[in-house]
Amino acid sequence: MNEKLLEGIRFFTGEEGILSGLSVICGNGEHTESAMDGEDIRASSVFDLASGTKLFTGLVAMRLKEAGVLDFSRRVTFYDPRFDMLGDTTVEELMSFAVTIRTPLRLDACPDRESAMRALFAASVTEKAEKRPYSDIPAMVLKYVIESATGESLYGCVRELILQPAGMRETWARVPEARREDCQLYDGEHRIEAGRRIVRTGLPRGIPHDPKAAVLQGDTGDLCGHAGLFSTLEDMARFCRAVLAGRIVGEASLREMAINRTGHRLPDGGWSQFLGYQCYLRHPDQYYSEIPAYMGMRAFGIGGFTGNHVSMDPERNLFTVFLGNRVKNRLTVLVPEEGKTLADYGLKPDGRGMIRWEDGEIIHSSVQYVHHKDAHLHRAVMQALSLPEIPFRLCEDR
Repeated sequence: MNEKLLEGIRFFTGEEGILSGLSVICGNGEHTESAMDGEDIRASSVFDLASGTKLFTGLVAMRLKEAGVLDFSRRVTFYDPRFDMLGDTTVEELMSFAVTIRTPLRLDACPDRESAMRALFAASVTEKAEKRPYSDIPAMVLKYVIESATGESLYGCVRELILQPAGMRETWARVPEARREDCQLYDGEHRIEAGRRIVRTGLPRGIPHDPKAAVLQGDTGDLCGHAGLFSTLEDMARFCRAVLAGRIVGEASLREMAINRTGHRLPDGGWSQFLGYQCYLRHPDQYYSEIPAYMGMRAFGIGGFTGNHVSMDPERNLFTVFLGNRVKNRLTVLVPEEGKTLADYGLKPDGRGMIRWEDGEIIHSSVQYVHHKDAHLHRAVMQALSLPEIPFRLCEDR
């Protein structure tokens, strides 16, 4: 294990208890460094990739575009008429988060898969979210666009176009029974939302943690576009190496994915999210950047709510993968009541600390986990690989 990486990991798993476990691998096609630590973490551990699934959906769409199977300029309804409420919305608009799409009711509030699917097919375009256009719904719709264009399931396309070329044998939409015990357990999630205390329990191993994927995909293996893949650390390294080596899509497609589609100045002087095709790009304010400071303007990546991160820089042949568990017996979300701050709940301003639950149990906080990654994980990657910081610069790609 790389000692620099291990030191960074233990800030989360030992010193602060932000995650129950965490594994890291980084490097390029020729050289990698890795480390892991924490509860139930080993080389065979299987992690819920959560929103990391969107990167697979996006790459499949790009590969189909290269093959002439998917036309991004076509309306969604050209491929799947069931989305008639989306009107003139194009595939490109789904890929680039150019539209805000809402379902008539929350999918995770639906009692079963069938009612959730009906709600998804009734999705419509609403007023565009300028500051935070990132959303799960476009990738959920892309699933059906891809399936209609190819006549195959989304997971079948992922398997054929990504998993097999990359040599990934430990990535699934439905984890085999023999590997269920290797799956991380994302049970006992605690939330405080505007005064409401919520505990989510009873989630079995191998079922997507994302509530929308849990109801739509569950244990069926019918992969959702936005979440639902499970993988191991080594398989994710194989994924990154294959992408960087051009075995999944060509160089032109990687460049197209990493063009800023949404980032711009806001009236208050801040910035909106910088997004490409179903991925994040470098943000001018590193505090809000999912892409690390040691990667450049052609880098792309994504995080996952369960405690994951993947980023790649094709120009530098560089990748970083974090797979962790920030859910198990953790406070993941705290939306304070009006007039209160995190301190009123016993947490530090940056979300660290512990909170006493109503039953007396002491719960570690993973609130704002994402904002600790640069200082403790990405800094460790920089040290382990002897990487310099790359200054941010605006690209005039559009």
